Amino acid sequence: MIDVTYPDGPASRTAPPRRRRRTALYSALALAVVFAAFVGVLATRKSAIDRQARSPLLGLQAPPIAGTSIVDGAHLDVASMRGRFVVVNFFASWCVPCQDEQPQLVKWLGESPSHAIVGVLFSDTPGRAKAYLAANAGSWPAVADPDGQLALNYGVRGPPESYLLDPQGVVLAKFVGEVSAAGLDRIVAQAQAAGA
Repeated sequence: MIDVTYPDGPASRTAPPRRRRRTALYSALALAVVFAAFVGVLATRKSAIDRQARSPLLGLQAPPIAGTSIVDGAHLDVASMRGRFVVVNFFASWCVPCQDEQPQLVKWLGESPSHAIVGVLFSDTPGRAKAYLAANAGSWPAVADPDGQLALNYGVRGPPESYLLDPQGVVLAKFVGEVSAAGLDRIVAQAQAAGA
């Protein structure tokens, strides 16, 4: 066995340059594999649009919503909308997914004027929400929820969340995240085929 002494002691011993390069290469390859797996998961996961969620309200009468609409000052009562499919949409002017969703709600209501949409503010001011709806073709009524009681009654954690009610006011579906006109139409068609 050959005994090698280093002039500065053991602290002067470093890995040869070839070993350092190999370690860097392996580290880069491992990082590339992890990144590729992450991209693969994102590319194959289900879209967040039209994502339905469980709710204890499904199949039950929707909690009441009544108040003064921030849009036109008229009295609003969701119970008076019986006979129509109604989307109860919890939204905020500052919410980016709400902004992305807005054209789909406008489209759904435009294609089916016999349906209705009711907006409920979530952690937003009436002035900002009214300006947001006006700027984005939101012609439906909306109510403020200053104490968060409506959000609590519906089990809403953050915007956008929407509930689709059948013509009798029963909750058919809860959507967490953005909803599309096609997704709403699909649930309405299923309900109509079932006799709702």
